[in-house]
Amino acid sequence: MPRETGRKVIASNRKARHDYLIEETVEAGISLTGTEVKALRMGRASLVDGFAQIDRGEMYLEHVHIPEYVQGTWTNHAPRRRRKLLLHRAEIDKWAGKIRESGHTIVPLSLYFDNGRVKVEIALAKGKKNYDKRQALRERQDKREADRVMSAVKRQER
Repeated sequence: MPRETGRKVIASNRKARHDYLIEETVEAGISLTGTEVKALRMGRASLVDGFAQIDRGEMYLEHVHIPEYVQGTWTNHAPRRRRKLLLHRAEIDKWAGKIRESGHTIVPLSLYFDNGRVKVEIALAKGKKNYDKRQALRERQDKREADRVMSAVKRQER
């Protein structure tokens, strides 16, 4: 069987980019069981409630939902179990220092296969206030409107 190449996105957390101001991102490996990988190959996972936590010098992914593998038996996994993230000690220590600052958290942005291995993109994020969310939405709408006007002007010039 040929080995997988490239990047295949399994799940993404679009709500995180709306609710948080993303300051820094990093790609991490994730420690999974066999039935979890099989369930992910079926393309089923949810990052909506997920977050990462540092405990005794190790980083763990919490509340990420990977459903049970349909054809699994007694070896099946718990859908919302705690999963260890594979990062270098220096990266964990650096992020632990930033987490101690108020308002910072670690959220998963996407879960994907990279050359056959499951990776998770995590972000150091700071919660947005409601007015920040409205302002970001307004800026996006203004940019979209400006692009529409520019494309209309270009069409008229032709």
